[in-house]
Parts: sequence; structure tokens; C-alpha cells
Amino acid sequence: MTSKNSKRFDDVRPGEALPELAIPITVLLINSGAIATRDYFPGHHDKDAAQQLGSPHVFMNILTTSGLAQRFVEDWAGPAVRFKDLKIKLGAPNYPGDTMTFSGEVVRTDAASRTVEVALKGKNSMGSHVTGSATLVMP
Repeated sequence: MTSKNSKRFDDVRPGEALPELAIPITVLLINSGAIATRDYFPGHHDKDAAQQLGSPHVFMNILTTSGLAQRFVEDWAGPAVRFKDLKIKLGAPNYPGDTMTFSGEVVRTDAASRTVEVALKGKNSMGSHVTGSATLVMP
């Protein structure tokens, strides 16, 4: 859930760690994320089809991962933040029964534009599912 209070630019420093966020990976999360993003690829909702592709189970799509990455950063920054950019790269798949744990750190601030760059990573039992960065404009 997004915090009610937004961080202010003046309160953020490079090196600041974001609080970890653990997200249980479930069939429901994978299926609903695929449906919500209109991604009807069978590997995201049909276990038999996913197994025919060589996967042990259905797997999360990139748009769901992107939304979860944004949630992770916004939970820390607050609702008044504006995303200027979000760049992510996928790694190990997310399968049901696992947990993805996000971590992150402020890597750069720019007082002139009130922007903050955050590095983020989401890991599961197989390694990094997602790595990336978010650039935010803060109040």
C-alpha cells in the first residue's frame, strides 16, 4: 500500500536504502497481471501451455513486473512523486510458489531539477528477476 506521506527532495540523500518489499508470487498474481495488461500469451495463464514451452509453470509478464517495480518505489517515495523514467531488465522468471523481494538505493540526486535516481532489484530463489532504475521528480 502506498504511504500517505510523500518524501521531499530535501530529505533524500544518495546511498539511502529503500525498505525491502517481499511479494509472494502466486498463480492469481501472474494470471491477473497478464489479463489486466491484455497479455493473453498462454504461458502467463495456462500451465500446460507453459510446460510445452519448457517452463515448469506459468510465468510473470514484463508489464506486471514493471507495475510491481513502480509500486516498490512509490511505496517509499509517496503519492506526490512523479515518475520521469522507469527502466527495467528481466532476468530469472517469476514462478508461482516463490517470493520476489525488492531492494533499492538512491544513487543520484539533482537539486536543479529536484530529480532522484533510484537503483532497484527484485530477487527470487533463482536470482535477479528484475534490475533497473527509476528517475523521480520529488516535491
